[in-house]
Amino acid sequence: MDVIKIKDKDFAVSIPESKILCEVERLAAQISRDLEGKNPLFLAVLNGSFMFAADLFRRITIPAEISFVKLASYEGVSSTGVIKEVIGLSENIAGRTIVVIEDIIDTGCTMQKLLESLGTRNPEAIHVCTLLLKPEKLKVPLDVKYIALEIPNDFIVGYGLDYDGYGRNLKDIYTVVE
Repeated sequence: MDVIKIKDKDFAVSIPESKILCEVERLAAQISRDLEGKNPLFLAVLNGSFMFAADLFRRITIPAEISFVKLASYEGVSSTGVIKEVIGLSENIAGRTIVVIEDIIDTGCTMQKLLESLGTRNPEAIHVCTLLLKPEKLKVPLDVKYIALEIPNDFIVGYGLDYDGYGRNLKDIYTVVE
């Protein structure tokens, strides 16, 4: 088993790149079918979703646009659970079909707040697309239409996800080894 060290923790591969890309391909095909004729605007939530968003968007076969947003909701190293603002959304989304691209949804609180914020801008529809979902950790009801993979409540890094800023560049997803 391949084990790597990031800072003070050891990690082992839990989801290889080949499986990730297979799921990305499946989601892109499904979204392209479902949103044919809608000219969707994909909103990738930075920083974590950048790899997933790039791989997904390259495989979308319908006319679409992409933009990137960042959520200001952190103080220090822990989330406050409150989105202070959505940074970088300059597009008018009124009447548009929006696909929010997220790297991981665990409690769902941040996504719920983002959806509420976007809803005030009168989009036609908002769909959520996530690379990873931790269903056992969800605290709020969310309609997540596009899910690549459901995972247990493990601490993971790689493919855009980080541990204190490190590990985003890894092509596979790694789980902490206790």
